[in-house]
Amino acid sequence: MDLFDPRALRWKIAALTALACCAVAAVIAFLVRDDNQDRLLRVGRERAVTELETVVERYARLGKRPADADLRTPDQTPPPLMRDLAEKRREGGDIGTWYEVDKPNVHWMWAATTLDDGRILIARTDMYLEERSLQLQDRSILTSVLVALAVVVPLAALAMEPVVRRLGHGARTARAIADGDLDARIGRRGRAHDEVTEMSAAVDEMAAALQRRLENERRFTADVAHELRTPLMGLVTTAGLLPDDDEVAVLLRDRVRALNALVEDLLEISRLDAGIERADFDAVPLGEFVTDVVRRLEAGPGVAVTLPAGDDLRVETDPRRVERIVVNLVVNAQRHGAGPVRITVTGNRITVRDHGPGFPAALLDEGPQRFRTGVSERGRGHGLGLTVAQGQAGVLGARLTFANAPDGGAVATLDL
Repeated sequence: MDLFDPRALRWKIAALTALACCAVAAVIAFLVRDDNQDRLLRVGRERAVTELETVVERYARLGKRPADADLRTPDQTPPPLMRDLAEKRREGGDIGTWYEVDKPNVHWMWAATTLDDGRILIARTDMYLEERSLQLQDRSILTSVLVALAVVVPLAALAMEPVVRRLGHGARTARAIADGDLDARIGRRGRAHDEVTEMSAAVDEMAAALQRRLENERRFTADVAHELRTPLMGLVTTAGLLPDDDEVAVLLRDRVRALNALVEDLLEISRLDAGIERADFDAVPLGEFVTDVVRRLEAGPGVAVTLPAGDDLRVETDPRRVERIVVNLVVNAQRHGAGPVRITVTGNRITVRDHGPGFPAALLDEGPQRFRTGVSERGRGHGLGLTVAQGQAGVLGARLTFANAPDGGAVATLDL
């Protein structure tokens, strides 16, 4: 996965780390601001009350309102201040306070008391500097969080890099196993003892168990085919001695040939599974070669080869294996499809198409499966032809694909 892909695990962990940092910073900022706000109000009340007491003393001494105080009637006094003053009276006090944050008197702390004549004597103190200090503190916290994130997020991504590399190595190894490299193992990387190490060990154990089972299956297939080959040769020889005009002999020879083809296919599949097959490349005029293969196959009038005009491309490939693939595809088209069967050679591509019901959905989804013909009549084939063709294409490094034509029929395409 790309280093800068936001879906990568490293960036998801970094994002969670950043989110956690922001959450912690928000909680700390809220607690600090709440505490400082309480302190501001407490200091403001103390300052306003002290100023009011000085104003009251000067008013009592001079008998008139000091210049830095207000003298109002209860109706002229702000209602919040009057409510607090009334509450303080009920509690036995005589001074009420109110912190105003709305215009025009932004950040003013009011203190008021009732005089003997019923009027309200008011003193005010400006808390703008304290509020400005809180704002600067909030800005400092925000700046600190951004700086911390600029450091923490890359560090979190770097801290996750070893884990991401180990997971990437495990994914590549798993893909290698899926592609047929059964000797691939994740192995232990580093000294970590964590869930990734446990998962890697489990995948390696699974790969080893899968390899043992597949090797046992290959060995069993090869052994069965080899054991059948000797008595089968005797059957072929004996069947050849029977008279040609005997219907039973003809039927027996046909079944012996089918059994012989099955054994040969099993032996070929066992060699392909073992990975011992090697291609012998040579320059081949592909169009002429395929035409000759179909002619020697004697497939009948329903099979035709189409070559583009002037197409004499020579392809580096193994002609024996290409012939095996083409023969199997044509025989499969005749056996399970319907005519006409068309073989088209274009450049290094060979396409075999019939006009039957098409490939089964299971084959299109999963590829060819051994001993699965996709038809109800088991006697029409043993399902190894396409499996052999796909295996031989793999030896050639070619690509064999299967599809159904929009207007009906199966289409097999070999790209060399």
